[in-house]
Amino acid sequence: MKTTYQSWHKQTALITGAASGIGYELACIFACDTYNLVLVDKNGQKLSEIADKFQQKFGISVKNIVKDLSIASVPEEIFTELQQASIKVDVLVNNAGFGNYGLFNETDLTAELKMLQVNLVSLTHLTKLFLKDMVNQGDGKILNVASTAAFQPGPLMAVYSATKAYILLFSEAIANELADTGVTVTVLCPGPTESAFHETTGMADSELLREKKMMTAETVAKIGYRGLMANTTVVIPGVKNKILAELVRFAPRKLVTQIARSTHEVKK
Repeated sequence: MKTTYQSWHKQTALITGAASGIGYELACIFACDTYNLVLVDKNGQKLSEIADKFQQKFGISVKNIVKDLSIASVPEEIFTELQQASIKVDVLVNNAGFGNYGLFNETDLTAELKMLQVNLVSLTHLTKLFLKDMVNQGDGKILNVASTAAFQPGPLMAVYSATKAYILLFSEAIANELADTGVTVTVLCPGPTESAFHETTGMADSELLREKKMMTAETVAKIGYRGLMANTTVVIPGVKNKILAELVRFAPRKLVTQIARSTHEVKK
């Protein structure tokens, strides 16, 4: 696959975790809206297939960056590579992330340190790098993907939930700081979504997911994209998810935590 760059004068969206799930669906939407794309994922074969498909179907330019965001140097490498290619990022989508499942004293530390790097540190690093140019130009958009897990502690997913809470609070704070700069920040907080996430974390049979109809990644992406374009700061797909996110603000914290524990448990 040969990638061409003749039309990088169009607006460009950078999307991390673009090979599958919500990230892929967001890439589809941006491509349909004729954005050029910078797609970041460690699955190079999948990115190559996506680039071929999008370039032929939508007539856009696609640059693939095959990198693992659990490596601390990668955000700077991505930024430098795009600077050298004279590619300006107009929309930054920090979608990459993963979780794990189990009691914190029994889960794998190495996996959790990688999770912190991907979900939290790389997201912050990429935002810092690309935001400066956006502010200087007086224009730009950032979409950070969190979760409804951000609204309460998550026993059995303690680190994952904490990373999503960080993303929510971080996004709300800088959205406020950036008022009147021409740059907007949106944080997308989906509930359980159809994807491979639940199988890989081992919680597919939890009370939260068992026999529950989940929103599709395509639907979540469409809602997130509309919120981004409308400059909405916090986007929670689904009426039920919005209600639950509000209710936890008023319930006793100990009760909220216990309810979260019961929904995360795998019933035997």
